Amino acid sequence: MRIDVITIFPGYLVPLREALVGRAIEKGLVQLAVHDLRSWTHDVHQAVDDAPYGGGPGMVMRPQVWGEALDAVIGDEPARLVVPTPAGRPFTQSTAEAWAEEHRLVFACGRYEGIDQRVIDDAAGRMPVEEVSIGDYVLVGGEAAVLVMIEAVVRLLPGVLGNPESAQQDSFSDGLLEGPAYTRPELWRGLAVPEVLRSGNHAAIARWRRDRALERTASRRPDLLAALAADALDRTDREFLAGLRDGVEDG
Repeated sequence: MRIDVITIFPGYLVPLREALVGRAIEKGLVQLAVHDLRSWTHDVHQAVDDAPYGGGPGMVMRPQVWGEALDAVIGDEPARLVVPTPAGRPFTQSTAEAWAEEHRLVFACGRYEGIDQRVIDDAAGRMPVEEVSIGDYVLVGGEAAVLVMIEAVVRLLPGVLGNPESAQQDSFSDGLLEGPAYTRPELWRGLAVPEVLRSGNHAAIARWRRDRALERTASRRPDLLAALAADALDRTDREFLAGLRDGVEDG
């Protein structure tokens, strides 16, 4: 996969050279290029923004600069353009999984009041464009969101994770939050690892982990349970959840 990021702060993306994503780049599993948007300015001040039409606070990023940048970076090669914005649709694990199938992703990091809408509209006539939000809050720019999204996508690429099953057991992979995890020692500060995890009974362990995932999701993200497909839960799952609800009502 090739990933391009266009930003006025190239240094913000340096952490992508670290840890798991950095190793994926070193192994040739990912090609990463970060481009300075100011390279496509033509004035002494390298201005990338201007006052908004219609008045109001803040500044809007200029279409001329962004248009030239996208033309130069993308060229004629097929790509999916991603624009982080609080006004975008939610970025989810399903989004990451879909993007992991792409050959090329290009991220456009907006700042101030965002990028002139005509840049997105123009690009949409030539390539798939997605305006995406990583949460219901506002950041000072798109760079932090891009760090999040790239890491979520890259870890799903073949060969990136040491154990591919890790991704299959992630939170959200089956619509549920992942349950708690434990390692050695068996007893720490008076707290013991659950006995079932030390039993060697793989069926019981799988059931315990499933129950903990259901329990955690019901407690922290009931909206995820409500969004599950009708066939996502089996009879044992439903009985366990019914027991949780009965316990709450009794309390």
